[in-house]
Amino acid sequence: MHAVLLTSHGGYEALEYRTDVPVPEPKPGEVLIRVAAAAVNNTDINTRTGWYSKAVSQGSNAGGAGGFATVDDADASWSGVPLAFPRIQGADACGRIVAVGAGVSPDRIGERVIVRNLLRSYVGWRPWECWTFGSECDGGFAQFTVAPARETYAVDCDWSDAELAAIPCAWSTAENMLHRAQVGAETVLITGASGGVGSSAVQLAKLRDATVIALAGKAKAAEVLALGANRVIDREADLVAELGRDSVDVVLDLVGGPGWPQLLDVLKRGGRYAISGAIAGPLAQIDLRTLYLKDLTLYGATFQEDEVFENLVSYIEAGRIRPVVAKTYPLKDIVQAQKDFLAKGHVGKLVLIPPQDE
Repeated sequence: MHAVLLTSHGGYEALEYRTDVPVPEPKPGEVLIRVAAAAVNNTDINTRTGWYSKAVSQGSNAGGAGGFATVDDADASWSGVPLAFPRIQGADACGRIVAVGAGVSPDRIGERVIVRNLLRSYVGWRPWECWTFGSECDGGFAQFTVAPARETYAVDCDWSDAELAAIPCAWSTAENMLHRAQVGAETVLITGASGGVGSSAVQLAKLRDATVIALAGKAKAAEVLALGANRVIDREADLVAELGRDSVDVVLDLVGGPGWPQLLDVLKRGGRYAISGAIAGPLAQIDLRTLYLKDLTLYGATFQEDEVFENLVSYIEAGRIRPVVAKTYPLKDIVQAQKDFLAKGHVGKLVLIPPQDE
């Protein structure tokens, strides 16, 4: 089959497009999926470059093209254990089930499905543990992939394959942040609001009747407002000057970096902060007095309870959400897709399409 192999941590040279990769066979409890589309995500690039390693202190985009010189392979993955190479990445996958392993009903063959990107089957459903599809196991950057049947969801909708492929990683990340912070009809500040996760978070917050203040570049303000944001503030703005101290109930942060302290300044007393990314830099300085004197709650949001992904499937089938797909590419053009992703000139998702006629 055609597939993209990640051969090491590094730059674009670590991605190898091959046409002779064996089609995987589903093990007991697994299904074989013919991939119709697979979206590009920050985690694909961060895993390739080794950004998750604690030896890296720069923002994730800094090493997007060439990787990082300081990577320690021993902790450069989501799980903190060495990645096995070669690896087929791709945290997102939409396709159809074409075969099943032992213990899986053959009635599932033909289902149009998406795969939960944070897999619990392989760790025995233990709390706070998961494998990332395309990191701890092979993912969607191929013509075929395997996944646990229990975590492969049939979806009934009229969306395109590219739209469905935009859902698993970005939308589950956003839904998890909202779920963890228990967002309701209150004021929510979302950083990185034009990206895949941020644009998802805008729509999902509006489902909860929140008032959404979005941070994004000026050129993307109109598109973010069209997604439902009540207000868009330039990402370089002084937040305290724009919003005032103690003005926001919840912050959903995907950026981190040097501007991080202001996010706590604008939170109200008793406010909640959730983070699932740090593209501007993983290191930030905190004044602990702000944390405890304002009775703030901080949430790291990676592990997902089962209901998070189940919520997304229900939203899709009820017609309550719709992703934005900025552009699609043939799978062989993965490097160009990642270059465009890092350029941040788009709103929504970039999606790869494997060959369908071979």
